[in-house]
Amino acid sequence: MDISNKFGMIIMEIRRDRYLERLDRLRFKGGVKIVTGLRRSGKSYLLFNIFRDHLLESGVPEKNIISIALDSIENKPLRNADALYKEVVSRMTDDSEYYVMIDEIQLAEDFVEFVNGLLGKKNVDLYITGSNSRFLSSDIVTEFRGRGMEINVRPLSFSEYRQAVDTDDNSAWLTYLTYGGLPETVALAEEEKSNYLTNLIKTVYLKDIIERKKVQMPDVLANIFEILSSAVGSLTNPNRISSIMHNHKIKVDDHTVSNYISYLEDAFLFEQSKRFDLKGNGYIDTPSKYYAVDLGLRNAKLGFRQNEYNHLMENAIYNELKYRGYLVDVGVIGIREYREGKREYKQLEIDFVANKGSDRIYLQSAYRMDDPEKKKQELRPFLKMNDGFRKIVLVGDNVPPHVNEKGVLIMNVIDFMKDPDCLGR
Repeated sequence: MDISNKFGMIIMEIRRDRYLERLDRLRFKGGVKIVTGLRRSGKSYLLFNIFRDHLLESGVPEKNIISIALDSIENKPLRNADALYKEVVSRMTDDSEYYVMIDEIQLAEDFVEFVNGLLGKKNVDLYITGSNSRFLSSDIVTEFRGRGMEINVRPLSFSEYRQAVDTDDNSAWLTYLTYGGLPETVALAEEEKSNYLTNLIKTVYLKDIIERKKVQMPDVLANIFEILSSAVGSLTNPNRISSIMHNHKIKVDDHTVSNYISYLEDAFLFEQSKRFDLKGNGYIDTPSKYYAVDLGLRNAKLGFRQNEYNHLMENAIYNELKYRGYLVDVGVIGIREYREGKREYKQLEIDFVANKGSDRIYLQSAYRMDDPEKKKQELRPFLKMNDGFRKIVLVGDNVPPHVNEKGVLIMNVIDFMKDPDCLGR
């Protein structure tokens, strides 16, 4: 099925079953459904097209689905809680069940008041989208204390992306690592993808942060965006970033760097993965790792110059684990060993400690593991953990999935990325 996006381009419809299933499970449950995520990640299409079509197919009358996009110019008069509330109520002509979908709710003044008003109606199931995590998820979820459910929509996973491209797995994987998973990039030619992503950073993401947060040093914000992009998967903190900038004659203090990083996180451009002491069972405050929510934007910010496969692969695995609903930390294991007759303390690292409910999985990202020394290095942290949780090494090598003599599953990364259920749901 071919569809037109809001820019008039014809693209294939990409199923986003994981999100649709959750939305369907939450119908008239869990209070307000707060759909958050990076701008242009497909939140609006998910609600206004995929979910709406599903409701219609399940027998919901069209008049009982009220959809309002507040970022459309024709709906500008509705960017006020009272006006928006009156408009919605005016479309509810009886006591039957209504599905109300409001896109970019943060554009409405006093939107919490609007949401509270509709939550008091038993025949209303409310869905709202927003592109700012702290403004939306923190304020609203806190405000409603259990009367709201957040659904974070990410750029396309590789399995979702794979639906739309007519090529072999390896070519699709390399293109995905380069240009990411924003839905509107899929139908574009390579040069158009680059221009689209570069322009998005300047005209949408950075502009939005600068205007909303009243950023006094936009060049510093752009520089921090670039430094985080260059250092995905590496340990860093505001102090280190501040030092890097000082070396380039840019004077900025740690506090400002920390604030600007939080702005980039609030806009869903980056996510922090903290270090977790697996022996001490507690978090280590600093330094942390940061991952780009979309690799295409990360690469565009760097002018597509820093495409180290091992770093891109690690970032893609992190995003995939988050897409599958895991909380993801960096695992740290402190050990003491003798070297040249001296006892030394050393920290081993597990790339990802993925937790979901009572389930925990340890994962290593290894671009190559054909060298015996490299294999020993990747497996060594696992040998220090005897807690019974699954241990997986994802490799760039073309190998069939197999469990080694230590009980570690070794799997090709593309096979892992293609099957969202390979770890269980």
